[in-house]
Amino acid sequence: MKNKFIYSEATLSDFENAMDQYGWVIYEDAAEDKMIEKIINDLEPAYLKRREIQVKNGIDTGMEGTLHHLLEKDNFSMPFLSQKYCDKEMRHFLDGNYIVNGISGVLNFKNFKAYVHNIHRDIRSFTGDFKIAIQMIVLLDDYTLDNGATHFLSGSHKKDTKPHDVFFYEQADRAVAKKGSIILFDSNIWHAVGVNKTDGPRRALTLTFTRPFFKPQFDFPRFLGYEFGEGLNDHLRQVIGYNARISANLHEFYQPPHLRMYQPGQG
Repeated sequence: MKNKFIYSEATLSDFENAMDQYGWVIYEDAAEDKMIEKIINDLEPAYLKRREIQVKNGIDTGMEGTLHHLLEKDNFSMPFLSQKYCDKEMRHFLDGNYIVNGISGVLNFKNFKAYVHNIHRDIRSFTGDFKIAIQMIVLLDDYTLDNGATHFLSGSHKKDTKPHDVFFYEQADRAVAKKGSIILFDSNIWHAVGVNKTDGPRRALTLTFTRPFFKPQFDFPRFLGYEFGEGLNDHLRQVIGYNARISANLHEFYQPPHLRMYQPGQG
C-alpha cells in the first residue's frame, strides 16, 4: 500500500493522494520517544480515575480499556498539542482552523472487549466530500497483526453503507506500524480495533479534530477555566476551542469583536 510515509519526509501531496484513495495514512517516526513515555505514564492513573466513574455509574460493560477527555492542565496533553503534529495536513483536510473535539486513550489488552472493537466510523452522519472531522491515532506500542492493529476498510470513506462483517474482515487492511507512528484517517471510514492475542499491551492515544463550528464532545474551555486560556499561546487557544465558545449570558454575548466568545475565522 502507498499510504505509509516517514513523517519528516512526507509532502502535502502524499497526504492528499493517500486520503483520497485509502481514507487513511500512516506517518512513521512522528512522535518523539520522550513524548510517548510521558503519555504512557499519564494514562495509567487517568484510566483508574475514569474506570472508577464508569463502574460507579453502571456503564463499565463494554468500556474496558477506554478513557476519555484527557485534556488537562498538568498532563501530557498541553505539551502534545503544542507540537502541532500534522497541523498542515489537518488544516488542508478541514479547509482552515480546527479544534480538538475529543482526546482519549485505548488500552487494548488480551481478552479486553470494548465498543471500539465493533465495526464503526467516528462520525454518525455521512458527510461525503464535505469534511467535518479527522481522526488521529498516536501509537504508544508497536501495532502488529497479533496485538490488535486496527482494521481499516480502505476506500470506505466514500460509501455511506456499513459493510457486512464478513466482507469487512476479508477486505480490510491492517495498520501495522511502529511505536511513535501517527495515523490520520477520514472520520467517514469504517474501521475496528483488532483483537490483542498477546500477553502485552497495545496502547494508543486517539484524538478527533473538527471544524470549529462542530460541537465538541466536552467543553474544554469551561473545564480548564476561561482565565487559564488567557495564558495560552495562539495555537493552543485555537485548538482547545477558546476561539469558538458559546455565550452563556447577555453580558458575554454583547462584547466588542476582540472579546467575543466566537472569534472570526472559525467557519
